[in-house]
Amino acid sequence: MEAILERLAYRAVDPVTGERYHALYKPAPSKRAHERLLTHPRDVEEHVRAEVEKYFRLSSGTKELFEDAVSINADQDPQTVFEYIESYIVNPLPSTPTWKSSKLSG
Repeated sequence: MEAILERLAYRAVDPVTGERYHALYKPAPSKRAHERLLTHPRDVEEHVRAEVEKYFRLSSGTKELFEDAVSINADQDPQTVFEYIESYIVNPLPSTPTWKSSKLSG
């Protein structure tokens, strides 16, 4: 939860230039620009927290529907996440049939 909040709750946009900034990763280049920054209401920490909690509550029952799904830790640098995904595309896990051979003979 904290990583999600860190990424989403510190975003802002400069209405003059249209440039997007992040308080931790890409701060405004000057005090003047910083003073102009606007934060979208959906990026307020309380809203982000409520939406994430709703997501986890609503998606908790879907995991068993996707037996072959792979979990990825996205709280890493983008290149590592990309390489992890790419490894599953290039060398996918062997799939197991969802049907049983006994059903065919019965």
